[in-house]
Amino acid sequence: MVTTTPAALAPPKAPPVVARRLLTGYFAALGAVMAIWGARMPAVQAAAHLTAGRLALVLLAAAAGMVAGLHTGGRIAQRHGPAQLLTAPAVGLAAALAALGAGRTLPILIAAALVFGVTHGLLDVGVNVAAVRCQDAYGRSIMSSLHAGFSVGALFGAVAAAATAHTSHGRVFLIAGLTAAAVALLTASAVRSITALTPLRPHTQDTPEPSDPGHSRTGLWLLGALAAACLFGEGAAADWSAVHLHGLHSTAAVSAAAYALYSAAMATGRLAGDRLTTRYGAPALVRTGALLATAGLGTGLLVGTPWAALMGWACLGLGLSTTVPALITAAGRHGPRAVAAVTTTGYVGLLAGPAAIGALASLTGSLPVALALPALIAAAVAAASRHALENPR
Repeated sequence: MVTTTPAALAPPKAPPVVARRLLTGYFAALGAVMAIWGARMPAVQAAAHLTAGRLALVLLAAAAGMVAGLHTGGRIAQRHGPAQLLTAPAVGLAAALAALGAGRTLPILIAAALVFGVTHGLLDVGVNVAAVRCQDAYGRSIMSSLHAGFSVGALFGAVAAAATAHTSHGRVFLIAGLTAAAVALLTASAVRSITALTPLRPHTQDTPEPSDPGHSRTGLWLLGALAAACLFGEGAAADWSAVHLHGLHSTAAVSAAAYALYSAAMATGRLAGDRLTTRYGAPALVRTGALLATAGLGTGLLVGTPWAALMGWACLGLGLSTTVPALITAAGRHGPRAVAAVTTTGYVGLLAGPAAIGALASLTGSLPVALALPALIAAAVAAASRHALENPR
C-alpha cells in the first residue's frame, strides 16, 4: 500500500521562467491595447460624430472605471491572489475594445469605456501583484524587464495603429480584441498554476499591521506621489511631445517621432534596469535617472531646436524608465492592496498631467514654459526617491 503525503499531492513547482514569460506577454498585450485605443481615438470620435466635450465624457468614464477597477482589484488580490485578475479581466478588456470599435452613439461608448476602464484597472493590479510574486521567486530584480514588456507592446501597438490607419477602426479593434481574448483563454490554466506556485513573501500576506501604521501609510503615500510624478511625465510625453515639436516648425513625421523616441528610450532603460538595480540599488538608479530626465528635458526646452527637443523627450523616457518598477517593488512589501493604492495614485498623475500642462500653457502663453513642469517634478523625484525607496515602511 502506497501512502500519499500532502507534499506528494502538491503540484510540481513551475519554473519561474514560465511565469516571467507569461507576465511579459501580459504586460506587452496591455501596452499594445492601450496604444491602439489611444492612436485610433480620433476615428472613434469621427464615427460617432462626437464633439470634444462628448469625447471627454467617454474618457472620463474610462478614467472612473479604471479607478474603481484598481481599488477593487487590490481587495481581490489581497484575499484571493492575482490569478482571479488575469484571465477574466483580459477577456473583458478585449471585449470592451471591440465594443468601442462598434459603438456609434454616446451612451454605448460611455458604457464600453466604463467596462474598458474597470477591466484595465483589474488587470493592472493583477499583473503587478503577480510580477512581485515572480520577482520573489527569482530572488533578484526582474520588475524592470517585466515593465519593459509594456513599453515594447505600446511601441508595437502604435506602429500597428499607424500601419492600419486606412483600415476601419472597428475592424482593427475587433481583430485586436479577438486576438487578446484568444491568447488569454489559451493561457488560463498556466496563469492559475503559475500564480499559485510563486507566492508573495510571507510578510506581505494578511499579516498584522506594523507597529507604526501611521508611518507605513506615510511611506505608501510617498511611493504613490512619486508614481504620480513619474506618470505625470508620461502623460506629458503622450499628449504634448508632438505638439511641442510642431510648435518648433517640425514636419508631421518628426513631430510624431517624439513620442516614439520617448517610448523606445523608456523600453531600453527598462530592459537594462534590472542589471543596473542589482549593481547600484534602486534608490541610486531612480535618483540618477530622474536627474537625467530633468537635465535632458530642461536642456531641450532651453535650446529650442527640433533635434534638442527630440533628445530631451528621449532623456525623459530613459530617465524615468526604472521609477515605476522600483516603486511597485517597494509597494509589494506591504501587500497587494498597497500595490493597488500606489498604482491608483500614480494614474492620477497620468490623467491630470496633460490637463495641468494645458492650463499652464494657456496661463503663460508658452508651451515650453509649461513643459518645464515635468522637468521640475522629475527633480522632486530625485530629491525624494532615496527616502521613499530606502525606508519603504
